[in-house]
Amino acid sequence: MNRFPFALRALNHRNFQLFFAGQLISMMGTWMQSVAQAWLVYRLTGSAALLGAVGFASQIPVFMFAPLGGALADRYSRHRIIVTAQAVAMTLACVLTAITLSGAIEVWHIFVLASLLGTVNAFDLPARQAFVIEMVGREDLVNAIALNSSVVNSARMVGPAVAGVMVAAFGEGSCFLANALSYLAVLAALLSMRVPRRAAIHDPRSAIENIVEGFVFVGRTPPIRALMLLLALVSLMGMPYAVLMPIFADEILGGGPRGLGLLMGATGIGALTGALSLTFRRSIHGLGRVVALASGAFGASLILFSFSNNFWMSAALLIPAGLSMMVQMASSNTLIQSMVPDQLRGRVMAVYSMMFMGMAPFGAMFAGLVAERLGAPATVAIGGAVCMAGAALFGTRLPSLRAQARELIVAQQMAAGEPAEEVTGGPLAAEPRA
Repeated sequence: MNRFPFALRALNHRNFQLFFAGQLISMMGTWMQSVAQAWLVYRLTGSAALLGAVGFASQIPVFMFAPLGGALADRYSRHRIIVTAQAVAMTLACVLTAITLSGAIEVWHIFVLASLLGTVNAFDLPARQAFVIEMVGREDLVNAIALNSSVVNSARMVGPAVAGVMVAAFGEGSCFLANALSYLAVLAALLSMRVPRRAAIHDPRSAIENIVEGFVFVGRTPPIRALMLLLALVSLMGMPYAVLMPIFADEILGGGPRGLGLLMGATGIGALTGALSLTFRRSIHGLGRVVALASGAFGASLILFSFSNNFWMSAALLIPAGLSMMVQMASSNTLIQSMVPDQLRGRVMAVYSMMFMGMAPFGAMFAGLVAERLGAPATVAIGGAVCMAGAALFGTRLPSLRAQARELIVAQQMAAGEPAEEVTGGPLAAEPRA
């Protein structure tokens, strides 16, 4: 039964309802820990370079191990992989809480725990991305990705603001404790799902051969390759602005930990708005053009933000930055998942995770080092300019990618036993006018 309106249609699936509810609580804790951890590193060291280094340590494992995680997601139960990963992540949050509240926390503790959490994410992310279609089917995939993004960004809007208040009042350990407890919600939701048993797939090939197959598919598929490269560029050069946010909040805008929470919350408002706008889309037609425009808008917003010395003006500029960033990420995710065969889904989404999160640590390290020499504003402006250039290049290639993308999507619809849709302009074309 369709009990939910069109914009919430993925919630008609029971498993996705549970996933949605668990994520809503768990992601709140995740964002609280992220903000508190960044502030803790900055309070202990006062170093932009070390802020970048912690960001590098937390995300480089995704770049290194996500291909292995994707191969496992294509061989074994994605549901079980996610449950195991969330249980390990909760354990790490408990350890960070205990060390911080005891007063024994040192920077090297944060480095080690951040690296371990990044390793968990390397296995969790590909399985999580590939599991979405198992919960809702191909027909509601666009809506499910948009709703999942809205959950992440609802938490991103509220979590940092709450974290700023809690850090100022009770210290960083209170946020780490809240995050540890929030994992109980997502674990309860996952364990309540009714998931058909998925037998392990016997494949005589080695893990390396399986991993290589995913990379080869991406490399030989121009529409997916182009989306991945643009995502990697934005993650490398644009996304590290978040790593430098404690410097903007404290030294440039004078907001302290509360200001940091408000700035991150402003980004979340924009990202939530962008995610919700995608829930009303009826199809993937025109998403390629949306990706190009969103990437360019993200770069422009970062450049304007870098020139602002007024706190509220800076917060306002982060709203379109968050909106455009989320639209690009969710639209790219939807297009890629619509074009990839299910037997390769885990491995291709592992490459997606590498491009989205795995490139970020290189960007974080680069941004930290450049900010030490040129300052945080100049670093963010350079990143924004590169994002705009990448968006322009992607836009020029759209006409040559449309027909190939249409063929891939129709092939996957037929493989799933669905009637192929008539796509006149292609998913990478502009949205047709009414």
